[in-house]
Amino acid sequence: MNAIEIRGLSKSFRGMYAVNGLHMTVPVGSIYGFIGENGSGKSTTEKLICGHLVPDCGKIKLFGKDYTDAGVRVRVGALIENAGCFPGSSVYQNLMMQAINLGIENRDEEIARVLKIVRMEDSAHIKFKSCSLGMKQRIGIAMALLGDPALLILDEPINGLDTDGMRIMREILVDITKNYGCTVLISSHILGELEKIATHYGIIRQGKMIQELSAKEMEARARVFTSVKTADMLSAERDLKEKFQSVRMEDGYLRVYDVDDTESIVEYLLQNGHAVCEIKKNKIGLEEYYIELMGRKEGV
Repeated sequence: MNAIEIRGLSKSFRGMYAVNGLHMTVPVGSIYGFIGENGSGKSTTEKLICGHLVPDCGKIKLFGKDYTDAGVRVRVGALIENAGCFPGSSVYQNLMMQAINLGIENRDEEIARVLKIVRMEDSAHIKFKSCSLGMKQRIGIAMALLGDPALLILDEPINGLDTDGMRIMREILVDITKNYGCTVLISSHILGELEKIATHYGIIRQGKMIQELSAKEMEARARVFTSVKTADMLSAERDLKEKFQSVRMEDGYLRVYDVDDTESIVEYLLQNGHAVCEIKKNKIGLEEYYIELMGRKEGV
């Protein structure tokens, strides 16, 4: 069973499609990275899943049931745009108001549970307006986790966070899936951070899903390259292009793509009078994979 199954989903505003015939599959227990440029339809899709918007057409199933089913709606938690907290109230008071709104029993125990998950059990007394951006994002996640949802939908939760804030957020999201059995759908522009935790990806463009794949599939598809430094990089680049099909100067290195044999690269450079100062093998990451995919779709 999948946590989310979407088929042919469309939503337009004033005749313009924000989501256009979208197909999407999010496996149970996954951290699904939802990727796309601004205006690609990510937030609209998330709002449609949450029931905040009504689709023009298409089907949304959550855990095998229609997304409007009351039994399945209570299994969904979401943080879209902001937490919607009262600035002058404490973290505890904001969580208590949400718990009452959701009709949760044993509210104190539930608040203590979610605060522990987001590493804020010692911050319940702090007023929301006094919290840092990272704390506010974690409070929003805590609110979304009230009632122990099976699916958590997060819209850009790591944007604007510092390095430590992003590290804590990564730990929380991995903890939620591994130890609490929650599926996470997360959108983010910070692909380097997303790559560290996501198990699956969906890449959307102009309201359409252009590719879905697991992290393992992306790793297998990612192009291998060898990074090289020499004393005369421009001359070495010209010589390498005589023998190898794909050579580019990037990030202060000459990258030779799709060649596993680093010895052949070193030998060729030496034969042409280039001493190798540095050489290493790698694969392109999520951000570069995404940029290359966008370029291929544009026909570049």
